[in-house]
Amino acid sequence: MDKPAGPSSFAIVAALRRRTRARTGHAGTLDPFATGLLVLLSGAATRLVPCFVGLDKRYVTDVDLTSTTTTADPEGATVERHAAPSRSEVDEALARLRGEVELPIPAASAVKIGGERAYRLARRGVEVDMPLRRSLVHALDVITYNGDPAAVPSVRLELHVSSGTYVRAIAQALGGHCTTLRRVAVGPFRIEEAAPVEDVALLPVADALERLPPESVEKVTEPVRAGVLALETSVGNGSAA
Repeated sequence: MDKPAGPSSFAIVAALRRRTRARTGHAGTLDPFATGLLVLLSGAATRLVPCFVGLDKRYVTDVDLTSTTTTADPEGATVERHAAPSRSEVDEALARLRGEVELPIPAASAVKIGGERAYRLARRGVEVDMPLRRSLVHALDVITYNGDPAAVPSVRLELHVSSGTYVRAIAQALGGHCTTLRRVAVGPFRIEEAAPVEDVALLPVADALERLPPESVEKVTEPVRAGVLALETSVGNGSAA
């Protein structure tokens, strides 16, 4: 589905659950301010979540290069303001962020620190040293420089990254924060085939699995996959499930 800005991914899952009255899971969340592709699994297909977790992601983001925030997104308080970098400085910073990188996980994240979610600690004003996460940035390209060669206050970027990469961490490493974030692909699934939650259509399990690389499909045992496919077939033929 195509998530709008505002609701959490968990709220979207709950909305689909109410619509279908079936178990519902997801293959990776989006921050509330972010929009774009959410891969959701319904009913027996929730047993196949591991197949859809760990896929590469593609994003488009706008980054304000003149200020940082507590959350590295527009929902946080401003921490620092500074002059816009030059285009050459932006390009040099981007070059350092391609390939295998290690960046601090944003404080406003769901990672557990000492048994508690980091974002809950951040809301209480508790400062912690966030752990580093290693990510693979396959591509990090500029769509638009906003400004002139001497001063670029913001930039629109296109990213292709490994699963678990925080785009907000990349924005922070550039000395700024994300003002928009849109996920346009999860593995072989594209935003063009998505719809709002009230109009979302279910993709047959067999079709979805066929689009995945073998190493993703094999994360779930063959008997489990066969059971889900058999159940889908029986329901499709009108049998009781």
